[in-house]
Amino acid sequence: MIYYQDNELLIRDMEPADAQTITDEEIAQGWNADISKYELRLKHQAEGKSVSLTAVYLGNVAGYINVYPDSQWGAFAGQGLPEIIDFGVLEKYRKKGIGTKLMNAAEEIAGKYADTVYLGVGLHKGYGSAQRMYVKRGYIPDGSGVWFGDKPCRPYADCRNDDDLALYLSKKLK
Repeated sequence: MIYYQDNELLIRDMEPADAQTITDEEIAQGWNADISKYELRLKHQAEGKSVSLTAVYLGNVAGYINVYPDSQWGAFAGQGLPEIIDFGVLEKYRKKGIGTKLMNAAEEIAGKYADTVYLGVGLHKGYGSAQRMYVKRGYIPDGSGVWFGDKPCRPYADCRNDDDLALYLSKKLK
């Protein structure tokens, strides 16, 4: 399915070949990428558990985003709310509006299921642009504090500032 299209950008359902392309591109830019994450998103999409999107810029895979209409993870798990998971734009395609259009498509999909959407964002510097984007788009912290792994981090507990340290944010869509 196509979610957005103009002369430069196409946002469509993720396809199996995208998993390898995204993984290779992320490794090339120095990220710790693993194809199994994208293969899992494709499996969940085939099972109807998620909507996984790929952005194609001038014919090249440039980014991705996933919407889980009834997420079972994070601060709003099991409450019938959609979660945006694994959003990324490859570095060489940033500053072209691709991330904004991916988020627009994801929020439009989420809005078909509920009036609120949520997401978790990492806290280290690598997530800085995403953190700023979410605030500008109206996402606010949910109040559950910092999460480490798949659960809230207790006050004064030890944790690592890695990809498993996150803050959950939500946004009213309607």
